Amino acid sequence: MAVARSSRRPPATTLARRWLAVLLIAMIGYAYYHPLRSWLGTRSELHSRSGEVGQLAAQEHELRQRVQASQTLDSVARQARQLGYIRPGEHLFIVKGIKAWQKAHSRIGGGGK
Repeated sequence: MAVARSSRRPPATTLARRWLAVLLIAMIGYAYYHPLRSWLGTRSELHSRSGEVGQLAAQEHELRQRVQASQTLDSVARQARQLGYIRPGEHLFIVKGIKAWQKAHSRIGGGGK
């Protein structure tokens, strides 16, 4: 007789409690899924943005050094000469056709030797 009792279905209240426990665990898992997914996505974006911030900080440092270097008197004078400015008392000469002259003279005499 003991064999027949062990193969019987458990009472309905026990089945209902089991299904209620499974449903409760599923609901808790569903409630945690969306915030956890959002947190993981935010953490991933934070890591990528941190790398970007480090790169921009290095770029800012380099640009600040370039600004300081460009504010020296020699640098300003060099930039002014590139723009065509001259110092008082100097004469500006504009020489045209240098590339054509170099091309013509490179064919003659093998480079000037």
